[in-house]
Amino acid sequence: MHSTANAKREERSALIAGFAAFGAWGLIPIYWKLFKSVSALEIIAHRLIWTTLFLVVLLSWQQRWQEVRQAIQSRRALCYCIASGLAVSINWLVFIWAVNINRVVETSLGYFMTPLVNVLLGAIFLRERLTRWQFVSVLLALVGVLNLTLGYGKFPWIAVILCLSFGIYGLLRKKSGTRPIPGLFLETTLLTPVALIYLVILQRGSGLIFGQINWSFGLLLVTTGIVTGLPLVWFGHAARHLRMTTIGFLQYLSPSGSFLLGVFLYHEPFTRNHLITFSLIWMALAIFTTEAVHRWHSGRDRPSTTVPFADSAA
Repeated sequence: MHSTANAKREERSALIAGFAAFGAWGLIPIYWKLFKSVSALEIIAHRLIWTTLFLVVLLSWQQRWQEVRQAIQSRRALCYCIASGLAVSINWLVFIWAVNINRVVETSLGYFMTPLVNVLLGAIFLRERLTRWQFVSVLLALVGVLNLTLGYGKFPWIAVILCLSFGIYGLLRKKSGTRPIPGLFLETTLLTPVALIYLVILQRGSGLIFGQINWSFGLLLVTTGIVTGLPLVWFGHAARHLRMTTIGFLQYLSPSGSFLLGVFLYHEPFTRNHLITFSLIWMALAIFTTEAVHRWHSGRDRPSTTVPFADSAA
């Protein structure tokens, strides 16, 4: 009886953590809009540095340095972490840049497409067989992108880069075998020297924003580490105690939040062709998710095709 009550309490707290993580990732454009006066490259440099420091504190508090040491001993894991760090840095750079040039709606399209891209990458690189309905989902997403390209006259390259970079990131993380938080620590640590060199070059050229405006804005840049790391803690707790299908549903909160912000708060253009494309993507996700739930209940589901890597989104 006592163990059942504990299990329910853990599941409830995990559900709250899941809502908090994906909700934060969905609302994060509001946060990045605060840095419109800063170049996306400088923001990424700060994000790498302050995230590394935040993870040092977190790993010390959780006493998980042994996991980091084990990963460091593997040359294969280190190589994959360098590659995945580059992939997620590209994802972060494009996302922040897109938010600050008022393309939030297109970023949401990219993250709506990510689960479908994950399935496609799994089929290509991991030889995971696509089911009939998964193939239909990917095909619908492709038709949606072509519709926006031909009908609107503009290829949604921001959305495509975001979903591809994040899909490749997830693939590399899966191949590395590292756990989410130790893996992210290695990624940011390995790239932090590059970030520091870039900031020094900016400083010498008098182009560094950090410390030039006021101390409160500098402090705001420092919080990029917390904003990156804290949702990770929530996501980790949710992933440990919730079913994969529940996480699969929660993941759509993030692009949904960004989509609503772009349309209703920032009043970005949303044309008939946008509506057709998003409708095709949503239809594809409905088919994909329904089929994933069916496979889960029948005992044939594989986690890698149900839930994308969400531990470093946005």
